[in-house]
This record gives sequence, structure tokens and C-alpha cells, in this order.
Amino acid sequence: MESFDPARFVEEQSREIKRIIGAERALVAVSGGVDSSTCAVLTRKAIGENLTCVFLDDAFMREGEPETVAEALRKEPLNVPVKIVNVQERFINAMKGLVDAEEKRRRFRETFYQVLSEIAHSEGCRFLVQGTIKADIIETVGGVKTQHNVLEQVGINPAEQFGFKVVEPLKMLYKWQVRAVARYLGLPPEISERQPFPGPGLSIRVVGEIRPDKLEALKKTTAIVEKSLSSYKPSQYFAFIIDNVAYDVDSSATHIREAAARFLNVPSRNVRVIIFRDKATGIRGGKRSYGRVLGLKVETPKGEIYPADIRNLLSLQAKILNEHPEFSRMLYMIRESQADKPYVIGIRAVETKDFLTAEVSNIPWKVLDEIALEVLSERSDIAAVYYDITPKPPGTIEME
Repeated sequence: MESFDPARFVEEQSREIKRIIGAERALVAVSGGVDSSTCAVLTRKAIGENLTCVFLDDAFMREGEPETVAEALRKEPLNVPVKIVNVQERFINAMKGLVDAEEKRRRFRETFYQVLSEIAHSEGCRFLVQGTIKADIIETVGGVKTQHNVLEQVGINPAEQFGFKVVEPLKMLYKWQVRAVARYLGLPPEISERQPFPGPGLSIRVVGEIRPDKLEALKKTTAIVEKSLSSYKPSQYFAFIIDNVAYDVDSSATHIREAAARFLNVPSRNVRVIIFRDKATGIRGGKRSYGRVLGLKVETPKGEIYPADIRNLLSLQAKILNEHPEFSRMLYMIRESQADKPYVIGIRAVETKDFLTAEVSNIPWKVLDEIALEVLSERSDIAAVYYDITPKPPGTIEME
């Protein structure tokens, strides 16, 4: 691992923030992730009470998140006062009816900065300080996906469009470096070691259209997945939700079924291929690929879900997705309910250092099955639970 001195970084960036902002007032929005929280504490250290910190409760946060994050930042030794701003209805209305992942990200970005523009104006802030990091810029500029907090790097002038200048003290850092800075600044482990949480929150883990009941199901499931996987400490782990609507099988499905049967040494009649209607974001040739989502259900002779070794599934995934580049994701069914339900849940857990590439975590099957059982017991609207066995690339870490 390359050398990085968080103390030196904090000293240099504190001076730079003071130089840029001077005696002016600045606004920072925290989302619950380590990037924005670290940015808020660093800027507070640099300019003190001239910083206004807000948490936008946009409807896409995890259960209890606004209050938890605000309380952690307000406490000693951080002493960062945080104002929670309820804008749930505004964001839900803005995202209504959208299905395409990039459209959803762009609409979120537009609404996000319109809200911050209004707050900045009312608070007399000419600067917006935000926790953009290096991976955000690389992915957006590289055409993989639009990170909502990347503006000037893609030709958006925030001063002209929103009325404030943007300051990005973390933009040259990778995630592991941000965590080192967070620890040095004294952020509690529940923030400094917290798994990444995207700015658009759960909106990009609702694959396809966002509806209130679908979002609520995801919030409940997210709590179960995070609780169950926290002790395994993947770099990132979460639940996502997809409408339980599939295409009719085609010739590619027949080929995939035969390949899976041979690879797992089961009869082809025990393999079912599901091609979901909604698409997810992936990467092909270093560029964004909005591809189909493939689900695989494999049964034992007794009709139970075949508990395949995750490492074997990863090899199978590589073979199938290389031969069928129209798919950006491959999911393996862990457990299903007996009734027809509107949604399916996916579990994603990955290992990564820089978040530009990632490997699928080898979570024990018993653990995945226990999670699936709890999800199906708690939610009457979930038809099945899958494990996402797609590394990055060809998938992205987030679903959209």
C-alpha cells in the first residue's frame, strides 16, 4: 500500500480551505457516508462556525439514518452541528416514473443541487464543500456512470447554475485514504469504518421504477442484510430490489441452462434461467453498459435450492457473461417463497481497495440462506432472494 500521511493531508487541506473560503460562509451536506462526514469535520476544523452542515432527508436513507448521523457528528469531540432538512416529498416526486439508471442519477443530481442552492441562498453561503473522491471523478468522466456530486469535471458550472462555488478537499483521495483521514480527525468507528453509502442513497438500489412500497421493502431488507453481514466486513455490502417481472425464455436462455447444468453437474431440467425485465449498470470495455439481469435457479433432485460453492459460481458467471455480453449481472437464487410476489431481493457483497475494481465476497452459503429465510419471513411481498455473483467489471459495485 502506498504511503499516505493523514496528518499532513489535514494540515495542508485546512490551510487550502481557509485560503479559498476566507471569512465567507460555506455549506456542506452529509449523507451518512464516510466521505461527506469526513469532509464536514475537516471543513469545520478549518473555518469553524462559518460552516453550515445539513442532512437532506430525501426519502432514500436507511431507517433512522438522518438522526443517527446527525447525533454522531454533534457529539464530542467533533462538535459539528447538523440540521436535518425534510425534502422527502420533493425527491419522490422528482424521481417518479423514471426507470433508466442514468436518468434517475441525473434527476437526483438536479434536485439535490436545486435544494442545496436554495439552502445556500437562505444561509448566505457562497461556497459548497463536498466529499467528492477520486473514484467518483474517474467513473463519471470515464463514462461508467454519473456520480451525482461530479459537476465541474463534466462541464457544469455550479456558480452559474446554482449560485455557489464548489470546494472538494478529498477529490485526490481513494476510499482507504479517506478512512485514514477520518480516523485522524477523531470520527467514531461507526462513521470512519462505515461501509460506503452513495449520495443518492437507496434510489440506486431500487432497480427500475421507484415506488413507495418497493422502497419500503428495500429499507426493511437493508437492515437485515447489513446486520447479518457486518461481522464478515466486506468492503461494501447491501440489499437491492427488482420487480419480479421476467422475459419469456429465448435461445440464449437454453444455452445458459445447458452450460450451468454441465458446470454444476446437475440435470438441465433442474436449472431455470430468469431474465428480468429491468436492467442494471455494468462495465464493458471500460465504458458504461446498461445490460440485462440474469437470474439462475438450480435445484437438487429433492426440489431444494442447490447450495453451490460461491467460487464455482464465480467461474460459471465468468463463462456465461463472457459468452453473453448482453447481460451486465448474474444472480444466483438462495431461497424463494411459494407464492407469486411482486419483488425479488438481491444481496451484494464485494471486496475492493480502490472501488474501481471489486471481487465478490465468499460469504458462507449457510449465512446467505439464513438472511434469505429472514427476509422472506419478514416481507410478504418478496418472491425470492438472490446473491449477486458479478465482480467489477463486468458489473459496477452499485446496481445503477
